[in-house]
Amino acid sequence: MPARMMKATFLVLLSLSCLVVFVQCYGGRNFDPLKNLVRADRFKETTLASSESEYSPVYVAPQDGLKAADKIESLPGQPNGAIFDQYSGYVTVDPNAGRALFYYFTESPQNSSTKPLVLWLNGGPGCSSFGNGAMMELGPYRVHSDGETLHQNEYAWNNVANILFLESPAGVGFSYSNTTSDYNLSGDKRTAEDSYTFLVNWLERFPEYKTRDFFLTGESYAGHYVPQLAQLILQNNQNTNQTVINLKGIAIGNAWIDFETGLKGRYDSFWTHALVSDEVNEGINLNCNYSTPFLSGVCNEYLDEADNLVKDIFIYDIYAPLCGSSNSPSELMASGISVWIYSGDTDGIVPTTSSRYSIDKLDTSVKTSWYPWYTQDEVGGYAVGYQNLTFVTIRGAGHFVPSYQPARGLAFFSSFLEGKLPPSS
Repeated sequence: MPARMMKATFLVLLSLSCLVVFVQCYGGRNFDPLKNLVRADRFKETTLASSESEYSPVYVAPQDGLKAADKIESLPGQPNGAIFDQYSGYVTVDPNAGRALFYYFTESPQNSSTKPLVLWLNGGPGCSSFGNGAMMELGPYRVHSDGETLHQNEYAWNNVANILFLESPAGVGFSYSNTTSDYNLSGDKRTAEDSYTFLVNWLERFPEYKTRDFFLTGESYAGHYVPQLAQLILQNNQNTNQTVINLKGIAIGNAWIDFETGLKGRYDSFWTHALVSDEVNEGINLNCNYSTPFLSGVCNEYLDEADNLVKDIFIYDIYAPLCGSSNSPSELMASGISVWIYSGDTDGIVPTTSSRYSIDKLDTSVKTSWYPWYTQDEVGGYAVGYQNLTFVTIRGAGHFVPSYQPARGLAFFSSFLEGKLPPSS
């Protein structure tokens, strides 16, 4: 089979199975990585990683000819009339370990040469940016119910930007390592370092994007990935011998930022949405101090009772039918780049309350008061502008904003790229 055909078949196999991936990663009974991470953190001491790291040289490999080899002529089942270029392939980030990250890149259909470059990272940790982000949320195609063909996503984010989906860390999706122990040693710090090495090499492969405005986006556990990668970019940009990445802003949806605000917001949200009883809520409030390294046994008993009460609803969108830390945030705000936090208001796993508690900890001042924003003559959500930070809710969206509310998600994303608050009328 020709290499290009093998590659196309390789891609479509994932796209046709992405519904299974989506359920396993975000809604399955036995695999819910963010929920499992939260539960594990409840029983171990929390530590604050240092935000400071020394610069070390980045591996850069020859990239000649690889862009042309990565180009996708057409995906199997792809509808006619596509007028944008798309690419996929691997970028080696550690040749000694044999560690390589997989990407899928879609240019904008109109004026791609003038539009910014946006990196998208799914959370999890351990969820596929291609299978989930590209094929279920904001990418140019969705899979038809026949499981064999694709249809265009009217609200794809590549309408307004060039979108780069990265499978990170190694072991997620098609990204891999030839060193088995890598999978046990992966963590936030190395994930940021590998993602940075990927970007430096990818920009050598696609040099026309070196000076383009660059934005980092993601959701859920990308509340860790995005700020740490942004901080690393800003630090390394100060080294004149290294590629300068023109970082302009970050946006994180329903972001899991830290243990204290994430957990408090989550269980407060359960009660305000009438998912748990007054007695359970009172027991949590009396016995749980999320700012301490360990939660008490009594606290964990109440949290387990709350979890048991919501186990039969889809916690990533509480009204949907059931389907099968560091100082980096404040440092990024001080850096002058645009920082946006957005939140689907029906998410139960990282609810709007968690985002608001996280912002409260930053102790920043309000510049534009809370107001409803509009799209298509309807309230799209609510927004508030802080000093160097914007918080936006997306009405009627669960954890995966571009999937549940694609039109509102695209409207918010367009405002983010323009550096303007969402429209108030």
